[in-house]
Amino acid sequence: MTTTTTTPTTRRGAGADRKTALIAGALYLVTFVASIPALPLYHDILKDRDYILHGGSDTGVLWGALLEIICALAGIGTAVVLYRVVKRHSSTRALGFVAARGFEAAMIAVGVVNVLAVVTLHQEAAGVSGEAATGLVSTARGLVAVHDWTFLIGPGLIPAVNALCLATVLYRARLVPRIIPLLGLIGAPLLAASTIATLFGAWDQVSSTSALLTFPIAAWEFSLGVWLVVKGFTPSSAPSTDTPSLDESDDNVEAERQPALA
Repeated sequence: MTTTTTTPTTRRGAGADRKTALIAGALYLVTFVASIPALPLYHDILKDRDYILHGGSDTGVLWGALLEIICALAGIGTAVVLYRVVKRHSSTRALGFVAARGFEAAMIAVGVVNVLAVVTLHQEAAGVSGEAATGLVSTARGLVAVHDWTFLIGPGLIPAVNALCLATVLYRARLVPRIIPLLGLIGAPLLAASTIATLFGAWDQVSSTSALLTFPIAAWEFSLGVWLVVKGFTPSSAPSTDTPSLDESDDNVEAERQPALA
């Protein structure tokens, strides 16, 4: 008769994994919730060519900028928190996930800075007319164009890279139900195709076609966040903290195959 002994180290590892899953899931939900209101709050500044010449409050735009910064920081947080778990299975994908999240956050930050620059022009353009007004409008539209491109390259493309790094590990290791990372693996090429099509003018980034192709990635991130908060990682699949990653295991195998030096 075989008995299984649960050591204190194992229990501590399971507890750490549950805490990791809870924090990562909460951060995923923060990124999801914070990203939704930003575009509606930005609507006037992005679509009205003469926005800086009109009176009115910039409060909505400032809230949108704050939400985007929160989204960017929470996105970095998901990669940092999950790094320890993902690294057990693939150090390469763990590092790639962190790098991709960092790049995505950087693109978001650049876009926010440009939107805030438009706000500054709006606040300083009161009473301006003639050629000066025309010049300010042209400058503002250039800043908005930079935001639009960073939005396309950052939140519009990099989530596909994130999914390829993270969803592959979660699917192979069965850390969550496979249907969840499968959504990410299906959504990644669809999102990339939509972004490339937008880049070459096939359709706008904010359109029904783009929304349809983006849906699987959105569903993957939202469902992953909910699952990690409610259930965490699958206990039978999460290895102990002493388990080396697949990359490290491959290196060890190669080292053992080499003859020992006398």
